[in-house]
Amino acid sequence: MPDFVFVLLTVLRDSPSLFIAFSVVLGLIVGSFLNVVIHRLPRMMELAWQQERLAAEGQELAQQPRYNIITPRSRCPHCQHAISALENIPVLSYLALGRKCRGCKTRISPRYPLVEALTGLLAGLASWHFGYSSLAVAAWIIIFALVALTFIDLDTQLLPDDITLPLLWLGLLFNLDGGFTDLSSSVIGAALGYLILWSVYWLFKLVTGKEGMGYGDFKLLAALGAWFGWQLLPAVILLSSVAGSIIGISLIVFTKHGRETPIPFGPYLALGGIAALFFGKQLSQLYLGG
Repeated sequence: MPDFVFVLLTVLRDSPSLFIAFSVVLGLIVGSFLNVVIHRLPRMMELAWQQERLAAEGQELAQQPRYNIITPRSRCPHCQHAISALENIPVLSYLALGRKCRGCKTRISPRYPLVEALTGLLAGLASWHFGYSSLAVAAWIIIFALVALTFIDLDTQLLPDDITLPLLWLGLLFNLDGGFTDLSSSVIGAALGYLILWSVYWLFKLVTGKEGMGYGDFKLLAALGAWFGWQLLPAVILLSSVAGSIIGISLIVFTKHGRETPIPFGPYLALGGIAALFFGKQLSQLYLGG
């Protein structure tokens, strides 16, 4: 390990306040990256599906420009102005630019700094809650994944396997030696998390002939079960369902949101997952007594 890394880790270990501040800054930076993931990953999936469809139909595949998480460089969607490093400082650049693109003066969506600030805040709270430990690092991973999944699902009603499946496997691996829970609870939690929503999906489909949720929801709840164990699944499901019901009814009543218009369930599962992360012991005590 390089000397400067060892010194940094020692300082962060010995100074809780500095560790929390470091976590907030890290969260802001990761939040900026998550904005790119939220925008590009669904587009990458769409391009891959188009290529697969054309290949299945025996059509010649046209050469496509390289498009992934890091290529091409981020640009204004309106004027294609290339965003410089100084224009990409989390939250601060948004404020310094007066919330407008430097090139065309089009208003920048406030969601970009919102994602950055939310990720930074949650990362800081995780470090305050867990202290300097592997639990804090694991909490960062969960938070980063849930933030990305929330906004992707809001935009596209998709929960990409590229995020949900690694999150599931990381949860199982982290609990090999007892992280947030023991390994058996983690494995059972992953299996039950998937099967519970899978059963709800098919029951709803048999009764109504419609699909009430997507397979990504099954995988996300399985991932939360893998991280926190089967004991917290009832709390996660209850909190998610209550939040979904309240927000869904509010959208119908106050915004004339159509009853037939689907509402993504992923953000509510993410909310339940965040609650389990910070209040897992208290939630389990409510119905398990410990």
